[in-house]
Amino acid sequence: MSDIWIIMIAVGILTYLTRLSFILLLDKWQPPQIVTSALRYVPVAVLTAIIIPELVVVDNALDFSLANARMLAGIVAILVAWRTKSALWTIAVGFAAFLLLNAILA
Repeated sequence: MSDIWIIMIAVGILTYLTRLSFILLLDKWQPPQIVTSALRYVPVAVLTAIIIPELVVVDNALDFSLANARMLAGIVAILVAWRTKSALWTIAVGFAAFLLLNAILA
């Protein structure tokens, strides 16, 4: 067996054991309530950190102008998400708004 296969198998086993350790530890131990309540906000924070730069950074510079189709479509998507609470409608309307605004503003 070549060295690359040994390394791949070893890394796979280490990855599996690392993930298994968290499952086994959290099965026996309950985190404090403050940790649990703080962890509820992690997905929102991560998605915000990924999405906001895509909406407001154009050509390596911040662009908060009304000519920024991405930002305007993002605002439309936020309003749709707030009103409908539907991911499908948010994505569909946000995408349609981007296509329309991009065609108008470009």
